[in-house]
Amino acid sequence: MDTIVGRLKSFDAYPKTLEDFRTKTYGGAMITLISAIIMSLLFLSELNYYLTLQVDQELIVDTMRDQKMKIFLDITFPRIGCPLVSIDAMDVSGESQIDVISNLFKQRLHLNGSSIDAEAEKHDLEEHSSKSTAEKQVNETQLDTDRCESCYGAENINQKCCNTCNDVREAYRVKGWAFVNAENIIQCKREGYSEKLKDSQNEGCRLFGFLLVSKVAGNFHIAPGRSFQSSHVHVHDLNVMQGGLTWNTSHTIQHIGFGEDYPGLVNPLDSTSQFAEKAMMMYTYYVKIVPTLYAKVSGDLLYSNQFSVTKHFKSVGVATGESGLPGVFFIYEFSPMMVKYQEKNRSLFHFLTSLCAIIGGIFTVAGLIDAVLYHSIRSIQKKIELGKVN
Repeated sequence: MDTIVGRLKSFDAYPKTLEDFRTKTYGGAMITLISAIIMSLLFLSELNYYLTLQVDQELIVDTMRDQKMKIFLDITFPRIGCPLVSIDAMDVSGESQIDVISNLFKQRLHLNGSSIDAEAEKHDLEEHSSKSTAEKQVNETQLDTDRCESCYGAENINQKCCNTCNDVREAYRVKGWAFVNAENIIQCKREGYSEKLKDSQNEGCRLFGFLLVSKVAGNFHIAPGRSFQSSHVHVHDLNVMQGGLTWNTSHTIQHIGFGEDYPGLVNPLDSTSQFAEKAMMMYTYYVKIVPTLYAKVSGDLLYSNQFSVTKHFKSVGVATGESGLPGVFFIYEFSPMMVKYQEKNRSLFHFLTSLCAIIGGIFTVAGLIDAVLYHSIRSIQKKIELGKVN
């Protein structure tokens, strides 16, 4: 047994010296402490790297074109009242969403940016303020509840009566007529349509929510007045700009995203502002969308999009000679390729290998520095002692 143990000792690659022959120095102690601190910092850094997920990226062909896409938006217009803001969406497949109100909310703002209403709601000229709503209710109590007022020639199968100004405007829109001179409409005159329109010039509006669109090229825009189709042409009723009203398209984009957010997504239009130096400015954002699939380590799939954008602006109107409509336009198209991100756990063996490299490397380098420092000091001390003897 003793022979086997003796032979086993011959394989020791780390022979030890006797304690009596070891010399401990202050320099060695300092190098040891510094090495320990560096090892600890590098160990924590490597551990943090190991605990973070690895995200691999690949490019594939997008075959999921039949999906719907949500366009999330949060835009503030500091110089446009909520009743004046209208948003429309359309795409190359022919699908149109006129004067979208579902899933979108408007919040009235003072000119200094503070909120007028406690909660956001869907605003129209008929629901401009609590005061005007109360006045409207008082007027309605004096009217016959069974009345059927005229639509001024815009009656249709679904709408025979127009008892409010909004009913008349909607009937005109369905008919494809421009809503001109509200003062000649009894319902609008009774509800103070023109006065409310002018009052909205002294307010701002925050528009937020989402649009649900098909996954094909298209556009959506925010422009003055209600829109309608006339001879298959998209037209806006600019009657809201009568009486010298202007359309200041200064705006701040708090957020705009095409699809749900995923880890690491950067939306280039978030927290950007455009200040219109002139009235009747038309801002156009050309958006190139890249479909993105994010696969989590849990197996969940998140379908989203990332995008790049180019913007263009100009002043429109008769005075400038430029055609167009004042407002903010977003024109988007899709790339045929899709980016896929795949989350993965990092390799444990890679972590252990890096850990050994850190500890072994620092230990070796520290030993070399200690040896050089120790022998250098001893050599200097011997020269000093020889100098004293001579």
